[in-house]
Amino acid sequence: MSFFITSIEGEYALTTAGYVAVAVIIAALIVIAAAVSKKSEGKKMGTRQLVFCAMAIALATVTSMVRIYRFPFGGSVTLCSMLFICLIGYMYGPATGILTGMAYGVLQFFVEPYILLPAQVVLDYVLAFGALGLSGFFWKSKNGLIKGYLLGIIGRYMFVVLSGCLFFGEYAWEGWAVLPYSLVYNGTYIFTEGVLTVIILLIPAVAKSIGQVKSMIVH
Repeated sequence: MSFFITSIEGEYALTTAGYVAVAVIIAALIVIAAAVSKKSEGKKMGTRQLVFCAMAIALATVTSMVRIYRFPFGGSVTLCSMLFICLIGYMYGPATGILTGMAYGVLQFFVEPYILLPAQVVLDYVLAFGALGLSGFFWKSKNGLIKGYLLGIIGRYMFVVLSGCLFFGEYAWEGWAVLPYSLVYNGTYIFTEGVLTVIILLIPAVAKSIGQVKSMIVH
């Protein structure tokens, strides 16, 4: 593990080899996502899907840096960054959505790593962001994007709550048990952003534009 991760004054950080490994994992996950979606659709859309997945990850990364509010122990209300990953599931289904979300999570770890233990990294980055791809279970449903988006952020919420209980209990507010603290703390930033995003999605012009984009990409 020391080849990829180093410890400096009790804190973990990625080595050069670690950053290279993360970049390779990101690329591999995107390629796998495109391949899975291509196979499930039975159409020659691999290149288009690959490009769209990469664009969504890029947009999510950029908007994640536009923080409306940043909480002291991790988590931020961002400029609808989770939406772009949920869009992949809405466009191509859950398999591609989850894999693209995992790739995005690995990139988030690359950009701003926070390491306590390997299991914490997996929960906070790979599984939590991968869960945003659960939006794909509503990709053929009426109002599927809003339903899928809500499912995706709830999935992420469950993983970060678990991580909070397992690894961040020492930060619980005085008089609070670990579980209620994790539920409230993580729910505050995830669902605040969620409400703001749903309000934007309910704007008719936005909904129409996303529908047109989906029609163009899928067909």
